[in-house]
Amino acid sequence: MSKTETANFTDAEREAMKARANEGRAARSRAKKDPAQARAEGEAEVRAKLADMPDDDRELGERLHAMVAEVAPHLVPKTYYGMPAYANEAGKVVCFYKPRSKFKVRYSTFEFDQAANLDDGAVWPTAYAVTALGDDEIAFLAERVRLAAS
Repeated sequence: MSKTETANFTDAEREAMKARANEGRAARSRAKKDPAQARAEGEAEVRAKLADMPDDDRELGERLHAMVAEVAPHLVPKTYYGMPAYANEAGKVVCFYKPRSKFKVRYSTFEFDQAANLDDGAVWPTAYAVTALGDDEIAFLAERVRLAAS
């Protein structure tokens, strides 16, 4: 067993669990605040996460953040397992950005969670690999966010 791995969880997995526990505490605290204050706190959390990312991940994350804010302003920014995410009025995550540096993988992804209104037949995509974001890619994802957040 390596230094970064225990019998059950790697350091990265333990870090994600700690982040999720902190997010749960923050969500309970925000439930007692007015919506504008809760949104401002979530926005600050997301901006801080983006600022901590390597340049390539941060650039993608900032473009995605701006796109979600534009096409679905009613979604509330927050973090989800330490990743930038956007939740509906019930606090359920609709979509989130998974930077490649977090998991040391080949590409980042923009994903949709169970609260997203994407159901279309028996099979539909819930995640998109993201390596670059031009105008066409932003428009493509914006349309999915619009649908998911409806």
